[in-house]
Amino acid sequence: MNNLRHAEALQTAPASAAPGVGELAGLLDALRASAAQRDRDGGHAAGEKQWIADAGLLTLAVPREVGGVGARWPDIYDTIRQIAQVDSALAHLLGFTCLQVVSINVWGNPEQRARYLGGTVEGRWWWGNAVNPLDTRLVARATSDGGYLLDGQKGFCSGTRGSQMMTFSAHNPATGNPVFGVLPTRREGITVHDDWNPIGQRQTDSGSVSFVQVRVEPHEVLKRADTPYASLRTLVSQLVLTNLFVGIAQGALDEARAYVTRHGKAWIYSGVDKATDDPYLIQRFGEMRLQAVSAEALATRAAWLLEDAWQQGPSLAAETRAQVALATSEAKIVAHRAALDISEKLFDACGARATHAPLALDRFWRNARVHTLHDPLDYRVRDVGRYALTGALPEVSLYT
Repeated sequence: MNNLRHAEALQTAPASAAPGVGELAGLLDALRASAAQRDRDGGHAAGEKQWIADAGLLTLAVPREVGGVGARWPDIYDTIRQIAQVDSALAHLLGFTCLQVVSINVWGNPEQRARYLGGTVEGRWWWGNAVNPLDTRLVARATSDGGYLLDGQKGFCSGTRGSQMMTFSAHNPATGNPVFGVLPTRREGITVHDDWNPIGQRQTDSGSVSFVQVRVEPHEVLKRADTPYASLRTLVSQLVLTNLFVGIAQGALDEARAYVTRHGKAWIYSGVDKATDDPYLIQRFGEMRLQAVSAEALATRAAWLLEDAWQQGPSLAAETRAQVALATSEAKIVAHRAALDISEKLFDACGARATHAPLALDRFWRNARVHTLHDPLDYRVRDVGRYALTGALPEVSLYT
């Protein structure tokens, strides 16, 4: 963990909004203590989410001019990564709240930014996510005053259970175009279903949401801009996932190290007395660390490129944005592989006793496996290979 770097990022932020080093360290210790049990139980981590809110982390991505922390992207991702080391589900929830804040920032008008970003600071809002343009089951029909009525359903709505606000996308059959907007999660006609039951990431509140004649007021409609700057939202999202993978890889390595140093036994033919002196085990830990630090380095590089692009605002050039997309794919590929490989190699390093179910050491692999299925790795490798061979940068898409 790099608490020093986190602290440095927040030194210039408002004191009332910024968590200190000790506060973040205490949060991580508290989450670590219950992570295995909560992984087994699933459900909604209301208490733990309150701890995150109390630590001031919900406003990391909210600009300072409206009272938020306004942290740099490398420091936001460092915080997400630290939480993911001990609890990747709750890191996901924090990352997706930051993502919805970005949605308001790049799609909202000045009045909407003041209302919803200021409300996030004042109300300490958790944001839910019902934005997935590929899922067209939610239909928006225009009303005469510029608003809409929503009917239908959305799936994979991360963070919506227990949230105060949500962003949504819906299909407008009259135009064939998507509609984006903001809604209070408890608005009449909205039902958040408790139907999320995967093998991993069990506390991401990612169930489905139903909408029945849900009224969207004109001032709640967001105008998605088709500009390089606005499309950074996609890369913000992809780097949330990337840093979840890095955190999972680092967390699995930490758990493997702790288990071997406390409980490891030298193999009977190793010729050494302590497991930590076994040359093959040392080799295995060396390989795992190389994967983890490589993933972190590429993720940090991509985050700094994103930060530089973000600071350029609406003047951002398409080619600069594409360079961020390339770096994001490079980082995500390596982090994807590191999370899966290290969380599996953990058991080779720790041995048979580490499969004891109450330890829940398999949660790292299960969490990684669920999240790494978000979009196919092959297409990212294709984009990177195309650039390496021809110099063609990735095109803007829903995932790049």
